[in-house]
Amino acid sequence: MSPAEDDPQRILIVDDEPAVREALQRSLAFEGYGTRVAVDGYDALAMAEAYAPDLIVLDIQMPRMDGLTAARRIRATGSTTPILMLTARDTVGDRVTGLDAGADDYLVKPF
Repeated sequence: MSPAEDDPQRILIVDDEPAVREALQRSLAFEGYGTRVAVDGYDALAMAEAYAPDLIVLDIQMPRMDGLTAARRIRATGSTTPILMLTARDTVGDRVTGLDAGADDYLVKPF
């Protein structure tokens, strides 16, 4: 379901791969969502605070700060914003680690 046009839900997309960021941003914008992008965990922390997203889509494998660390730090602030891990890591252990880090759901690329 798309958000209301006058109050679009905000989604923060965090991924170091430009093609993934752009595809997600384009698809979500087409459906009426407001989007912002970040390229690593450090940018994600800053954007999560400044942008106040309704959802964070977070890759794990990124430079400077990985998505697991970013998720833990976001949760440490008391944030309850839903976090969707979107990553190539596909083992059961990876999923458990992602959920333990604070993700609400875990989706493996390609999707």
